[in-house]
Amino acid sequence: MDLLQQARTEIDAIDAEMAVLFERRMRAVADVARYKAQTGKPVFDAVREAAVLEKNTARLQDETLRPYYRAFLQEAMSVSRAYQRAMLGRDTAAYQGVEGAWSHIALRRLFPFSRAVSFATWGEVFDTVQNGDAQFGVLPFENSNAGDVSTVLDLLYTHPDIIVARMCDLPIRQDLLGVPGAALANVRTVVSHPQALAQSSVFLQQHGFITRAWNNTADAARHIAELNDPTVAAIASAETAGLYGLQILAQGVNADGDNTTRFIVIERAAQPPVMTGDGQRLALLFTARHKPGQLAAVLDQIGACGFNMECIKSRPLPHVPFEYYFYVQLVCPAGCTSTDCDTLLDTLRTDCSTLRLLGAFTLDTAEN
Repeated sequence: MDLLQQARTEIDAIDAEMAVLFERRMRAVADVARYKAQTGKPVFDAVREAAVLEKNTARLQDETLRPYYRAFLQEAMSVSRAYQRAMLGRDTAAYQGVEGAWSHIALRRLFPFSRAVSFATWGEVFDTVQNGDAQFGVLPFENSNAGDVSTVLDLLYTHPDIIVARMCDLPIRQDLLGVPGAALANVRTVVSHPQALAQSSVFLQQHGFITRAWNNTADAARHIAELNDPTVAAIASAETAGLYGLQILAQGVNADGDNTTRFIVIERAAQPPVMTGDGQRLALLFTARHKPGQLAAVLDQIGACGFNMECIKSRPLPHVPFEYYFYVQLVCPAGCTSTDCDTLLDTLRTDCSTLRLLGAFTLDTAEN
């Protein structure tokens, strides 16, 4: 038996043991779910999970393996949370659009075991999460080229019971899709969302295509599948091609290879977001007193406490003409603790008319 075969035999034996341990672990997870059902506790406990990661990674003798083991544990805890949500009936996630839309793709990568429910508008996603019909909502928040999605930000402001539970970046690659048997040389018209058309303008102009705007990239793909015309193509995702039986005529037609959309996961707040400090981002909504220097004072306090402000956005204050609220996203400094976060918020309250902790989360990448 050569070295490769020996290693594979050893891995097979370990996997057999792990299967037994996995069932044992999930039986314990089920007990946790039943306890949480009785007490009303949330499935996700950031403090507990941080402690588990710290304790278990410290058990490894080989320090070079610790980051890999940490990733392994994080995946195991993600599966455990999904199982608990299924047991508790909290596994529904809402999104805007149709199957195959980028919001749906982000949802499937973030919550692969959840029941996905679609809605026509972002407001309906917020409402269904707020009234408890869905545990989570997945919505676009900002694009690296087009900027923030102002409507979603305004919905966050007007839904005080909603928090941002998670934030993730999804690289966007748009392909040119056609019906089976179609060829790039025969395409005359391209259908897609205006933003996708704009981002693919160089490719479209090179080929002299006629363009037609559509309300959604995935819906555009569904439309040409139903049309079944080889001269009409859609710009959408490769995932969408598989959903609607289309073929990819050209890959990566959007000009900017760094095109990324940031998605947020919203949840109805059973309790305030849990701040653990180091490695987290804090999202805050606030209004400043309408006096000279008040906004500057708030920003100065953020810097003085050691937090890096990676973005600030202003939006019109509802029902108060020509006054504004602000959204800031802060990166907790190295060594930061939950006490440091509380100190920052207490300090900011002296200079803010209103202050709301919208979320405390890590930034993920929702890639395959």
